[in-house]
Amino acid sequence: MGLLARLRKEWFIVGIVLVILSAKVQPSFGVKGGPLRPEVTIAYIAVSLIFFNSGLSLKTEELTSALLHVRLHLFVQSFTLIFFPLAVWLLLQLLQLSSIDQWLLRGLQTVSCMPPPVSSAVILTKAVGGNEAAAIFNSAFGSFLGIVVTPVLLLLFLGSSSSVPFSSIFSQLFMTVVVPLILGQVCRGFLRDFLERRRPPFGAISSAVLLMIIYTTFCDTFSNPNIELDAVSLLLVVFIIFSIQISFMLLTFSMSTRSRSGFSPADTVAIMFCSTHKSLTLGIPMLKIVFEGYEHLSLISVPLLIYHPAQILLGSVLVPTIRNWMTSQQKLWRP
Repeated sequence: MGLLARLRKEWFIVGIVLVILSAKVQPSFGVKGGPLRPEVTIAYIAVSLIFFNSGLSLKTEELTSALLHVRLHLFVQSFTLIFFPLAVWLLLQLLQLSSIDQWLLRGLQTVSCMPPPVSSAVILTKAVGGNEAAAIFNSAFGSFLGIVVTPVLLLLFLGSSSSVPFSSIFSQLFMTVVVPLILGQVCRGFLRDFLERRRPPFGAISSAVLLMIIYTTFCDTFSNPNIELDAVSLLLVVFIIFSIQISFMLLTFSMSTRSRSGFSPADTVAIMFCSTHKSLTLGIPMLKIVFEGYEHLSLISVPLLIYHPAQILLGSVLVPTIRNWMTSQQKLWRP
């Protein structure tokens, strides 16, 4: 694959780098009160657009086939929204004794609180040939569940910014997350045939809006001279993120392949990806709402920005190995 084709395929990752560089060059454009007016255009319009787009694209009508696999859904949701944040919290109790930037460590905790993504886990499960219906269900259900659970986990583990009251956070979440998501689902009911026929680029739309949110977040950072990003801390966080992903994939693999687990090899594939992947699309807007007023918001966001491409890279590298394992085990498996 040529360089241009590779850049086109990975345009979102390239876009993240470019918007961060743009924020570094001209931070005044995207700061609060600046020409872009992020306190309105980002906090309300952009976030609402992302979740309306999510509601419009979620194929909830396809989830009925996976609905009855309750044990698998309980495993995935409890792992990603209970075990994951608790395990990372315990790890951070040790890492706080290190010299790693404390705001980046808080960012690792925010990653652990995020719901599964709508797309990457499904795409990788499908690429392997795993239980795609279960992956779709857990990605969609996790997204809905995350609207309520993720803000609660963030406030529980990290607290809120002192400038934003608890009631205000949840009223803004309701207006910019829940309402647009429901409206998107209602509109999908009327436009389903049109959407299936035309296949609008939902993922690209959300990614483009997300780049705007990332841009304004880093504009706030670079306009504050008191914030510095330690390169050594950043490299250590990258290493920790890959270590967490590999460890948790191995853990979910070993738990779901036990003789009495009742999960098929195809189920195991969906479990591995859905339990360990975290949503950037839902995560960044939520951080923007819950931590509105934090001068270190961008540093808290950095681990999530790293985790997103890392999970896709690691998953893509492992696809052939996991596919070979699943193919061989599927022939031997008996329900």
